[in-house]
Amino acid sequence: MQGSGRIVRRRLAAALLTGVLITTGAQSAGADDFKSPDVLILGDSQISFGAGHAFLEFFSDIMASCAPDRREKKALKKLGAMQVGVIGVRSTSIHSWVARGGAAKDSICEVDKKWKVNAGSYGVLNTTKNQFVQMGQGRNYQVCEAGKSAFEAMFEPDYYDPSLLILTFLGNSAKRWAENPDLALRDVRQLEQPLPNDLPCVFMTTAPAHTKKVEKQRLAAQANIKRAFAETGSRCTFVEGSTPATIKANQSNKTFFRRHKDGRVKDPYHPNKKGARNTLQLEMDNICEAIFTALEPDRPPS
Repeated sequence: MQGSGRIVRRRLAAALLTGVLITTGAQSAGADDFKSPDVLILGDSQISFGAGHAFLEFFSDIMASCAPDRREKKALKKLGAMQVGVIGVRSTSIHSWVARGGAAKDSICEVDKKWKVNAGSYGVLNTTKNQFVQMGQGRNYQVCEAGKSAFEAMFEPDYYDPSLLILTFLGNSAKRWAENPDLALRDVRQLEQPLPNDLPCVFMTTAPAHTKKVEKQRLAAQANIKRAFAETGSRCTFVEGSTPATIKANQSNKTFFRRHKDGRVKDPYHPNKKGARNTLQLEMDNICEAIFTALEPDRPPS
């Protein structure tokens, strides 16, 4: 009954996420005074094309989003001031962040030839009005050292030191994971190595696509990466972004995606801010449970 009460409180709190931007009151992280966010969220182009602000809203006020009980509030104290930084880098996934060279690392570190930027950044990592940045340029994005993976560079001493890491990927590994479960296993095993041993971690697959054809492959990929996290005994708790509820919502509502003037969906891969908020609301209970499990692995189930 206590778990049911928390679910009710969380759903009542969902109203905060539908139209109110929750601010952190944090100061800008300047070129010479980098301060690691307490909660670091890393993802792909879904972040920069619409989900960045939604994730910032949700995690900037976990108290409102998750309606914690007394024990959970105590666990949240591990997050300090709960200042949130969000980065989404186009065409990336786990293998991009653990690669020490080649095309996988280039997807993070190579300057975009057309736009000169390849990522979206939000929260304490970027308080400017321009969300777009280039990884490797600027004090907050020094993850492109020669001979090191982006994760190895990011988690060097005196640099990024979050109290909670949220990873959200799927689309750019959909074919890779769907067609070869062994690659999913390898990606998860390699993910564990560069992360600090005491860093709580949550992995969430990204929101569903608008079309059934695209989503079919993503579901196969999600099944294989979920199995990989379970088989490796990964300390990252796993959350499915594609569920019957989120798939139904995204495939039945064109307003969750960018559209042409005639109403047709222009981009079926990246939910807009409204769509991203809806996914987080639908997945609120699972996300909150994953957060508390990551912060307190031995906690009893709700």
